[in-house]
Amino acid sequence: MFVNWVQCTEPLPITGDPPPELASVRTCGAAEIPPDRPLLFPIMTTTPGSRLGSSDLTVFPLALGGNVFGWTADEAESFAVLDAFAAAGGDFVDTADVYSAWAPGNKGGESETILGRWIAARGNRDSVVVATKVGAHPDFKGLKAANIAAATEESLRRLGTDRIDLLYTHFDDETTPVEEIVTALDQLVRAGKVRYVAASNLSPARLTASLEFAQREGLAAYVALQPKYNLVSRDSYEGELAEVTARFGLSAVPYSALASGFLTGKYRQGGPAVDSARAEGAGKNLETERGIKVLEALDAVAAEHGAELATVALAWLAAQPTVAAPIASARTVEQLPSLLALADLKLTDSQLALLTAASA
Repeated sequence: MFVNWVQCTEPLPITGDPPPELASVRTCGAAEIPPDRPLLFPIMTTTPGSRLGSSDLTVFPLALGGNVFGWTADEAESFAVLDAFAAAGGDFVDTADVYSAWAPGNKGGESETILGRWIAARGNRDSVVVATKVGAHPDFKGLKAANIAAATEESLRRLGTDRIDLLYTHFDDETTPVEEIVTALDQLVRAGKVRYVAASNLSPARLTASLEFAQREGLAAYVALQPKYNLVSRDSYEGELAEVTARFGLSAVPYSALASGFLTGKYRQGGPAVDSARAEGAGKNLETERGIKVLEALDAVAAEHGAELATVALAWLAAQPTVAAPIASARTVEQLPSLLALADLKLTDSQLALLTAASA
């Protein structure tokens, strides 16, 4: 059972003694809703969860991206988003030890620290599937065995937990043999510090070698892959990488699912400037024929469903083979409903075909 959000300008009429999930509220987690703003009400649904590969992890069909925590969203804003996500049934949060070292004044680990403080404050560790990544933190770059172990210890400390549910290698380190990487990850699983392991930004050849070695030696094998994948970036996953993922029974958990916000529809030719730290990169899609065609197709499908473009873009991605849960981030509570609506939007075959053709 998960929860979706509906917008109302007045409290929903509720009789009797409703469960807390259905009670009308003027707060969304830690963030108060101003009187002149439409209220958000959580409504229980029966949306099934998504299973990650061969693991026993069953998650909400959307992973909340933690890259904004400590970057474009401060701690209070991050707590509000996390509260709203959890209240809506969300249980899958994606972060990394390097988030957000690129921001002025940051050193890396800010996102993990905020997530850890939120979990401690809410006392909900067993209700959250925590996914993080190692290998890119300024102090722990690379995937040598000792580095993986040290970086994971620091992630555990910042997260305030004794185990990580899903640990990714963030970027491949081709100077390190896959045998060393896989063995180091297996040791973390055997020690109980990590439940399952996964990879991101890995070539088909190195992914295959890693999985074959793990199978041959009876070691913990990757259960998921985190590729860049969206309607304007398909060749970054489709093809050989997707084939390897499917052949070994992994789940894909795509990042950049909304192309840095481009697929929300807020970037338009001749439209107003977008106030976003990622505006320059996202806006470049308007310079391509594919970007324009994708927006036109999204507009058409969104109109048929009365849905937001972001929801449609995520629904197309979620319908692709091997995809378990796209990753999308929200720096404010107001950005969440269009992401969460993914759980209940099913596109028709013709709508999927239209979007696929537009993005070819």
